[in-house]
Amino acid sequence: MEERRKAQRSRTYLGGQVEFNPRCLRLECLVRNMSPNGARLIFPRSPAIPETFDLTIHQTGDKRRARIIWRTEKEAGVSFLEDEIGIVVSLEATRRIKTLEAERDALARRVAQFSDQT
Repeated sequence: MEERRKAQRSRTYLGGQVEFNPRCLRLECLVRNMSPNGARLIFPRSPAIPETFDLTIHQTGDKRRARIIWRTEKEAGVSFLEDEIGIVVSLEATRRIKTLEAERDALARRVAQFSDQT
């Protein structure tokens, strides 16, 4: 069989969650291999999922938009879709950014207070 992947996939054993239908429906899955462009998902039972959905990987906090490329009864190969800005930021990085922004704002207020006093 001809290899059509653009990037080599690494073996993984990560818990994931598929979300769809305006994030009202969620299904647990196992991410068995992954690359920057896609992944192989395994489900505990045969899922009824749409062609596109959001995939969250619990251990890393990453959330990606995905499209099904192939599927069997309990497995699916997905391709990751680019989001509106073309960047995927992990939940941990997002939290760190928010913390740093809050610290920056607090420092700016202190600088303004010192400037007003002089």
